[in-house]
Amino acid sequence: MIDRKKIEDIVDGYGKDFKIATICSHSSLQIFKGAREEGIKTIGIVQKGKRKLYESFPLGRPDEFIEIDNYKDIDTKKLREKNAILIPHGSFVEYVGEKFDDLAVPVYGNRRSVMWERSREKMFQWIKKAGIKTPRTYKPDEIDGPVMVKFPGAKGGRGYLIVRSEEEFHEKVSEKDYMIQEFLIGVRAYPHYFFSPFGKTGYKTKNGTIELLGVDRRVESSADEIARAVSIGMSPQMAFTVIGNEPLVLRESLLSEYMEIGQRISDTSFDLFGGLIGPYCVETIINEELEIYAFEISARIVAGTNVYPDGSPYSLYYYKEPMSAGRRIARELKNAAKMKKLKEIVY
Repeated sequence: MIDRKKIEDIVDGYGKDFKIATICSHSSLQIFKGAREEGIKTIGIVQKGKRKLYESFPLGRPDEFIEIDNYKDIDTKKLREKNAILIPHGSFVEYVGEKFDDLAVPVYGNRRSVMWERSREKMFQWIKKAGIKTPRTYKPDEIDGPVMVKFPGAKGGRGYLIVRSEEEFHEKVSEKDYMIQEFLIGVRAYPHYFFSPFGKTGYKTKNGTIELLGVDRRVESSADEIARAVSIGMSPQMAFTVIGNEPLVLRESLLSEYMEIGQRISDTSFDLFGGLIGPYCVETIINEELEIYAFEISARIVAGTNVYPDGSPYSLYYYKEPMSAGRRIARELKNAAKMKKLKEIVY
């Protein structure tokens, strides 16, 4: 991983003058819109052939584009010349892969958090150290009923599958890197947190404050439509590729538990790798006894925040103006630059 001192030296050269940059995908429209609302110029890193789409949204397009053939070939020199700070999101992490660790350009947040997200083993270590309930995990010879097999990376559920026995597991799974999780029945809830080391409002943590900027649930291909197929006699395989997101408002009695979950994940991140900065999501299931289980952490902005481009039923309790996660990122960077503390929130 690139040395932090090298990134700090680059940031010193920026001063207060910086631009926000990200790959045109995932939550980029929201990121560009939020930056525009905070008066910050933006750069869209776009794959050739997709620029037309982003140019068609006058309030969601970036101020300038950098066109590339392959996302793994990001021109970091050009980005540094433009005083760019990169905003990581799910597509960014997936497309760039492990090259993300060594990108010689400042990244908003602690890029070590993405390394912990990338490894399901590290992720579960993180959740368990935080003292949060998790689904049971299995070895192949322990499978005694329906379980979910997951693979590394931010693939939006693509490729996940259900198996019911060790024999079926070996028939269907050839990958060497996987996690076998208990299949839990319940309501999926994905809270969108934002950690600030400078925050004066919000839920107190050991190192700052967290805000709850929204909650969503994901629409997953056949998993959410399978009842229709079964009702006409079909027997489809359940699939979990994320197609979109829906807004969700939690019953208020659950909010205290969810803020504690957000706090524990935040506090533990500082113990494990120096802290999770900015937006993150703890992916959970709530069963009928109202027990909450966490099964993943997304250590950056999630696509579910896109359902709240002008704020959510929670953000309006913090801010008088519309506040999306994208705008919150821009405001944090702007305020840090004014305080000459950018180096504390980028790496």
